[in-house]
Amino acid sequence: MSEIGRRDMLLGTGLAVAAAVTPISTAAAAEPDFRTATYTTRRGDAVLTIYRKSKPALKQAPVLLLAHGSSVSALPTFDLTVPGAGEYSMMTVFARWGYDVWALDFSGYGKSTMPSGNSDIAMGAQDLLATVDVIKARTGRDKVHLMGESGGALKCGRFAMDHPERVERLVLEAMTWTGSGSPTLTKRAEQADYYKTHTTRPRDEAAILSIFTRDRPGTADPRVGPAMAAAELPHGTSIPAGTYLDMTVNLPVIDPARITVPTLVARGEYDGIATEQDLLGFMAKLATPDRQYSVIPGAAHSLSMGLARARYWHIMHGFLSMPA
Repeated sequence: MSEIGRRDMLLGTGLAVAAAVTPISTAAAAEPDFRTATYTTRRGDAVLTIYRKSKPALKQAPVLLLAHGSSVSALPTFDLTVPGAGEYSMMTVFARWGYDVWALDFSGYGKSTMPSGNSDIAMGAQDLLATVDVIKARTGRDKVHLMGESGGALKCGRFAMDHPERVERLVLEAMTWTGSGSPTLTKRAEQADYYKTHTTRPRDEAAILSIFTRDRPGTADPRVGPAMAAAELPHGTSIPAGTYLDMTVNLPVIDPARITVPTLVARGEYDGIATEQDLLGFMAKLATPDRQYSVIPGAAHSLSMGLARARYWHIMHGFLSMPA
């Protein structure tokens, strides 16, 4: 996989880092001592966009790669600003804690182009491989900590099955395994014929707002949904249908018996995407003895965008920083 464009900027110093490839853009940093960068790479006929945030003074910081879900791209998910509502950027929080934080727009989302096909779970795992190759080229690190939410968790699980040698620790947030008993997936399955015959699906402001109300109203600040919609909708009102197709027709798409890396599964108390029985069944079959299951009380589907997000981040950081 070849990296085709990037720019690094040490914000607050005006010092540009030399690059051997064509610069394309620089993301805005939330704090002047963060280094931010945007990269692109090719995966098949798709051009992927990858984002980075870290503290430039840190050398050989642990790498954390974040994978967004099926409805919203990387930066509105992991680097969102919600005026007056507190910190919502996971990239900022983990960069402060000393991680070299990366996130990608899966093919067909955000600034990444749509490939042939529907950008399903298998394609997402290929996108992750292309991204970790870029990370290795930029950092020299063979392994990354990997966190995926919802549909992104399934893509991360598939990647960990196929490439365990590239994963240090794995975090699966708001995931489902078989889908059994899921009220969200039962409702979503009513549109299964549409997902089978279309490579994209419509996704408007109302759909984004519903992420925070469909399971349990009151688990998220009412300012979060509008802020996410405002950040996401400039990318368009249609997104790939592949992840929805997999989650309504093809589950299970990952095999816990083939996941050998240390794994944390985190679920909100009120998450309608998976039952606790479904996830405990997944935990019982994991091939790794280094496994942790956490339920976040008072949370629904989107752990990082809810009122209980700090608790989830704390648990995730503790798992990733576990002594050898």
